[in-house]
Amino acid sequence: MEEVELSDGDADRYLLDAKGLSLLVFHSRTCANCRIAREQLPAMSLQADRVCWIDAGTNGGLVARYEVFHLPAMYLVRDGVFYGAVEATLSDWDIRQKIRLQLDSYPAELP
Repeated sequence: MEEVELSDGDADRYLLDAKGLSLLVFHSRTCANCRIAREQLPAMSLQADRVCWIDAGTNGGLVARYEVFHLPAMYLVRDGVFYGAVEATLSDWDIRQKIRLQLDSYPAELP
């Protein structure tokens, strides 16, 4: 799975232009669960084309717009369309199931 680092300055354009499914993950360098997510998510057999990492400590604009209140926080974007938060544990079966559920919901514009 492709990994991409995004920031306040480039996230919107990248997500609008990216084809396929992007799993957007907010993380922090000081968060233990975030370190586990950084190690495990890329190796999971998810249906996402890429995982997009956003450092919550240095990208306050995105944190505010996505209303991130816990870390790691995952969101789903497909072909420039926002499908919302992926509320799942850090296990591949749970994330896969929640991604399927989110893709069945009504999409929205990027925050």
